[in-house]
Amino acid sequence: MDTNDREQRHRERMRRKKTVIDAAIDRAETDKGLLLVLTGNGKGKSSSAFGMVARALGHGMRVGVAQFVKGREDTGEEVFFRRQPGVTWHLLGEGFTWETQDPERDTQMARSGWSVVRGMLRDESIDLILLDELTYPLRNGWLEIETVLTDLQARPPMQHVVVTGRGAPKALCDAANTLTELRDVKHAFRAGVRAQKGIDL
Repeated sequence: MDTNDREQRHRERMRRKKTVIDAAIDRAETDKGLLLVLTGNGKGKSSSAFGMVARALGHGMRVGVAQFVKGREDTGEEVFFRRQPGVTWHLLGEGFTWETQDPERDTQMARSGWSVVRGMLRDESIDLILLDELTYPLRNGWLEIETVLTDLQARPPMQHVVVTGRGAPKALCDAANTLTELRDVKHAFRAGVRAQKGIDL
C-alpha cells in the first residue's frame, strides 16, 4: 500500500468516526447536575477531582470542598484552592483510622461533617461540590449510605457532585452518572519513595 492509499483510508476512517461522534453529540441535549464517582485503588482520584474544581472555577462557578478523613492542612491543593475566590473549604477529618484509632470519634466526626455537607447540598449558589474521601466513612459504617443518597438526590437540579475514595459502595456507584475506577499498576511508595510535594501532597 502506497502513501496515497494509506492517507485515503485514514481520511475515510476519520470521516466515518466524525459522523458517529457528531451524531452522539447531537443526541446529547440534556443539561443536569451530575454525580461523579472516582474510586479504585489507583493514585489520582483526588487529583482528578481537583482538576474539575479548577475547571469549574475557570468558568466562574462556585465550588464547595469537603474533605473527609484527611486531617492535614498543608496539602498543595488546599494551600492553592483556599486562596481562590468562589471556594468554600471544609476539613472534616482528623486523619486515617490507623492514626485516630478511635472509631467512636471517627463516627462522630463523619456525622458532624455530613451535616456541613447537607448545608452545601441545599445551597443553590454552589455549582460543584467535591466530597473528597467520602467512601471511607461509608465503608466503615460511620455514615448511612441511604442518608447520603437521599441528600444527594434532593440537591438542586444543576448542582454537580464529585465523590472520591477507594471501595465506593455499590449503591453509590449505581447512583453515579459517571463512574471511573483507577487501577494501581505501580506506585513509588512501595519502592521506598516518600510522598513528594506537588505529586502526593
